[in-house]
Amino acid sequence: MTTQFPRRGVFISFEGIDGSGKSTQARLLAEALEAAGYPVVLTREPGGSTGAEEIRSLVLEGDPSRWSPETEILLFTAARRDHLEKRIWPALDAGKVVVTDRFADSTRLYQGLRGKGLRDEVDQLHDMIIRTEPDITFVIDMDPAEGLSRAKGRQTSEERFEDFGEELQRKMRAGFLDLVRTHPERCILIDGGRSVEAVALDVRDRALSRLPEPADR
Repeated sequence: MTTQFPRRGVFISFEGIDGSGKSTQARLLAEALEAAGYPVVLTREPGGSTGAEEIRSLVLEGDPSRWSPETEILLFTAARRDHLEKRIWPALDAGKVVVTDRFADSTRLYQGLRGKGLRDEVDQLHDMIIRTEPDITFVIDMDPAEGLSRAKGRQTSEERFEDFGEELQRKMRAGFLDLVRTHPERCILIDGGRSVEAVALDVRDRALSRLPEPADR
């Protein structure tokens, strides 16, 4: 059954713990949708626009204690607003499918679960400044120990959250699973422990089952 969306475009996000493979799956879905005839914009958070990319280096690099959760919430929200204004909203207005590696759900969990009352602060800022949710969210599930090993194996400068250790990843996994339970209308749980090809096929089929036909067909 085809789902009808109120906007001209469709907004798809990928979420999951670090090392879950969501970045790869976001790219593969974008390629599959383009091959199927959809106009697609592939992007990421934090980042996706010039201003947001500048903020990305501030929040993903350096010592884990560099910023408090409260400061992170403000930085991520600022980056997200610029991303929306400069890239996501224009693409949706043009009727494109926007595929993003992370969106607001990551802030709700990575910052919102790290202290009492922080989730409320994230949600309040979201309601005031962002006011946008994805139409479809793929949550790529992965064992935290395996995901952390994968993420650390990349050996990049953007390992600030990985440096918090496995305990944070386990907490985040529980949060993402709860997200799927509380938002079944948009969240789709995907087993990320399979091969890249098997996961990609599952994601593609589920996305196509919910997307309207490309406009030129």
